[in-house]
Amino acid sequence: MNSKKIVVIGSCNTDMVGKSVKLPVPGETVLGGTFSMNQGGKGANQAVAIARMGGNVTFISRIGNDSFGHESLAMFDKENINTDHIFSDPDLPSGIALIMVDENGENCIMVASGANASLSTHDIDNARDVIVNAEVLLLQLETPIKTVEYAAKMASQKGIKVILNPAPATLLSNELLKCLYAIIPNVNEAEMLSGVKIKDWESAQKAADLISSKGVDIVIITMGPQGAFIKDRDSYFKFPVEKNNVIDTTAAGDTFCGAFCVGITEGLSIKDASKMANFAAGISVTRAGAQSSIPYRKEISFLNQYI
Repeated sequence: MNSKKIVVIGSCNTDMVGKSVKLPVPGETVLGGTFSMNQGGKGANQAVAIARMGGNVTFISRIGNDSFGHESLAMFDKENINTDHIFSDPDLPSGIALIMVDENGENCIMVASGANASLSTHDIDNARDVIVNAEVLLLQLETPIKTVEYAAKMASQKGIKVILNPAPATLLSNELLKCLYAIIPNVNEAEMLSGVKIKDWESAQKAADLISSKGVDIVIITMGPQGAFIKDRDSYFKFPVEKNNVIDTTAAGDTFCGAFCVGITEGLSIKDASKMANFAAGISVTRAGAQSSIPYRKEISFLNQYI
């Protein structure tokens, strides 16, 4: 395991997944398909991705004192994730995500946040020692924005690399953006942050430039089947995705974020860390589920000769 520490602050959910030929439109019922229940939540997914890529990861989150929360803790222990700062909420249930997936692997998701919505700045203070001694802090937006901003400021003041996956999409303050080492939006999120409609590599570069102008040197736009576009200060890279049999895109972005953070702590360049992350995400879409789809480091070990 890499000795450099990564801290993830974020959500922990149980995913309830229904699969059918197509996604229903409002007012429509679609019959058929299958149902499964899996561990999820963007923060939890990213922590698992880091652990499976060989990273040294602590996860900070809130769960309910219920069966879903207990099952999540047991799973984190199996994945070798430090759970010392996962707090049990006495009043709110664990988070739930309702996910629908069509035959092409596309999904739509509704989240009932539960205890995730109560992750507070007080919790961040309680975890201060582990945060300020990390190499990288990875954040998303399924917990209160006030808490995210507080943690980002705390870490950036100590020179820690703060990486934000701005999902679900929302407008961000310039104060938060200036705390970031890197930001990893998908197309929808990048469009909201930049005001640019992204349809190709050229428009992705324009969006990345506008986002970067707000204070973030490194902008990585994950573009689904097109791959990933990277702006590293004045350099630009693009990684088309491998032609894979797409089963389910759930957690592909989370896999990318987790693998990228591990690459950074291992001393890889932004380009090479992104290459590793892009490949790991490409594997995840060939499998069903969120955490069940995330690959292990041994599955991409052949990349070592290229990066």
